[in-house]
Amino acid sequence: MPNGDKPIVKCSVSNCSYWGEQNVCKADLIMIDIDQHAGAHYDAEFAGEAFDTDHRDKAASSSATCCHTFKPKSS
Repeated sequence: MPNGDKPIVKCSVSNCSYWGEQNVCKADLIMIDIDQHAGAHYDAEFAGEAFDTDHRDKAASSSATCCHTFKPKSS
């Protein structure tokens, strides 16, 4: 990435509070895990602080992963 810029992350989940114009994620930090840990509640302030996890897993495909950064938009 040139000049240390953050990568562009596209997302189609429009009810997430980090969802921005042209489907671009506005989160500062994104936590992605395997489906096996989908119910995990990490001690974190999403898009601001570090996630409290050190485990490493392997996914067979993208469909075996989930995003823990999701936070519903306020109504």
